[in-house]
Amino acid sequence: MSPSRVLVLNSGSSSVKYQLLDMRDGSRLAVGLVERIGEETSRLRHTPLGMGGESREWSGSIADHEAALKAVAEELAKDGLGLDSPELAAIGHRVVHGGQSFTEPTVIDDTVLAEIERLIPVAPLHNPANLTGIRTAQALRPDLPQVAVFDTAFHTTMPESAARYAIDVKTADEHRIRRYGFHGTSHAYVSRATAELLGKAPEEVNVIVLHLGNGASASAVRGGKCVDTSMGLTPLEGLVMGTRSGDMDPAVIFHLMRVGGMSTDEIDTLLNKKSGLIGLCGDNDMREIRRRIDEGDEEAQLAFDIYIHRLKKYIGAYYAVLGRVDAVAFTAGVGENAGPVREAALAGLQELGLAVDSELNAVRSDEPRLISPAQARVAVAVVPTDEELEIATQTYALVGQ
Repeated sequence: MSPSRVLVLNSGSSSVKYQLLDMRDGSRLAVGLVERIGEETSRLRHTPLGMGGESREWSGSIADHEAALKAVAEELAKDGLGLDSPELAAIGHRVVHGGQSFTEPTVIDDTVLAEIERLIPVAPLHNPANLTGIRTAQALRPDLPQVAVFDTAFHTTMPESAARYAIDVKTADEHRIRRYGFHGTSHAYVSRATAELLGKAPEEVNVIVLHLGNGASASAVRGGKCVDTSMGLTPLEGLVMGTRSGDMDPAVIFHLMRVGGMSTDEIDTLLNKKSGLIGLCGDNDMREIRRRIDEGDEEAQLAFDIYIHRLKKYIGAYYAVLGRVDAVAFTAGVGENAGPVREAALAGLQELGLAVDSELNAVRSDEPRLISPAQARVAVAVVPTDEELEIATQTYALVGQ
């Protein structure tokens, strides 16, 4: 029997998330997280699944990603799932930015590594950590196929009319300035799962996908292909997010430099880490914001209203882009769990065929489900995202026997 397991690695600047999956049935064999890498208070949480094992936690100092992945390998080995297993077919890596170079999952070689490194200027927070994870995994299993699955790949089908900014073409091309989009593995998975929920093939369905977490993005997907998305050159553009501003007049930056005396780095920090919901009301947890609203907090109410206003604008815009919409799908932490957000985002859009059934919307479930009235012209779905399964599926499709 050929190897059927895929280890999925998501290497952040100070963390490594991982899942081991058996691609014969998509089942998870183990999941875990190493966080605070490089600190004295590093922590590893490991959970073997499907074999009656209990979760294990370990705290101490994990110096770097190499030490982190070695610790992961040791935990997997304790459950008979070690990296030396002949059943391991490949390691799939989440890579945030693939630019225009990578439109599909790609087996990693020196040329691929060099291109991911070349893209660091447009993804300075993410690509370096992704590279570290890849190189460490290669050192641990140099004989094993390593596959990069890019967050940006799903959005490379956008037409130039959606991907281009209206600035001087020569300048844009010289500095690779265009709209790349992010959360692509989530948008790919959710758009396909929504079509399945409707009993149709992805090629038959037009979907607006709303990935609403601390980071948030929307996409317009026509027949299984992305034709527009809200994030741009970086994940800062688009919807109001937990700590990011989303869409804003670029001249605000010049104003803050000239009048506010702020440096480039200070403005970068302001817009990425001190804006969005946390900038508006001091909280970026939607549950806490809703609690404050229930207590009559006007600041929290205004933050929620701004969040919903921007979200509704994108729903309307993408309805216009697609022309025909078969479904709107909510996903990620807020999208999957915050019924009031879903209800408010679609309120008043009945003329577009969009509505939620209040009873269905109130149901909590980990399963994909419809929350629109039975005879609704446009389906409204809640589809839990599964980026790890998407990465594993794409990886195995590329290298599996």
